[in-house]
This record gives sequence, C-alpha cells and structure tokens, in this order.
Amino acid sequence: MHERNSGGIIERTPDQHLDPPGQWPERSPRGKVYLVGAGPGDPELITLKGLNCLRAADVVVYDRLVSPLLLEEASSQARRVFVGKGPGCHSMKQEEINALLIKYAQQGHLVVRLKGGDPFVFGRGGEEALALADAGIPFEIVPGVSSAIAVPAYAGIPVTHRDLASSVTIVTGHQQHTNTPAAVNWE
Repeated sequence: MHERNSGGIIERTPDQHLDPPGQWPERSPRGKVYLVGAGPGDPELITLKGLNCLRAADVVVYDRLVSPLLLEEASSQARRVFVGKGPGCHSMKQEEINALLIKYAQQGHLVVRLKGGDPFVFGRGGEEALALADAGIPFEIVPGVSSAIAVPAYAGIPVTHRDLASSVTIVTGHQQHTNTPAAVNWE
C-alpha cells in the first residue's frame, strides 16, 4: 500500500516489490484502485500490466481520451463509468472523481482508473493518489506511455540524441486557474 508522508510525497512501503506475471492485479478485501495509464490513443500502447488490470476490473472509471477499443478489453460484467473532461466541459469535478474511486474501493471492488497517457504526466493522477492515500485506500500506479514521448517517436523524432539534444522538458499549456500569474510566459 502507498502512504502519504509528512512531506506530501507518495512512497512504496519497504515490503513492496514487483509482482511476477500472473500474480497481479492484486485484490484486497477492502478494495483496491489501480491508476492505469492507457497510453496516447493507440490501444496497443497500453502496458501488459495495465491490460491485465483492466481485464480483472470490477469497475472501470475512464477518461475522454481513452480508446473505446480498450474498454472492450474489460469484462462484460465490469461497470464502466465515464468521467471525461474537455476544455470547459467537465462531466465531473476532480473531487467527485476522487470520491467515486474511494466509494467503489470501500465497497470491495477492484477499480481501474483508466487515464489517457500516463497518470502522472498532466493527468491529475497525483491528486487522485493523494485522495486515495488520505482515505486509506490501497492503490497502485501503473505507468503509461505519454504522448510527450510517443508522438515524436511515431514521427521518427528522437526526444534525446547524444549529438543533438541531451534533455527533454515537458510543460503544460494549461495551469490551474488561480489568481497567481502564469509560471510560463507564452507571449
């Protein structure tokens, strides 16, 4: 299980390790949430672990950017809950999504929160993980392929190349709406 430490960082407990294939997804009598990255749109770019979690899920809570072909991989008995967001159009607020994940886990379900790309790259996975940790819900992060890496790769553009580019920077074009000035001046 993950825990939130006093610094707000999420860590694995020392007894956690990678499970061998066939041992996951792990079920818990208290329920468990897997925050799964679905990849950048191509359904074949989900990880094997992500696909196994999806196939074992009792409940799939999914975003707008998730391929419909991936949803077909879930069990026919799995409940599918759309919580997608578009610019200026939210089917649910983030707090409502967090509460939904907690509710289904507390009912003893294996929940997959299926997110486009990677859950921790502009996907609010960090906010969901903190809410789950604060509620004492067991959860696991299943990384996904981010479009920040996949799109250039599909186009044949390396994001790093030892002769040309030694680093890559990923920034968001959409910050949380607050009264503070933007961290990046796009002008």
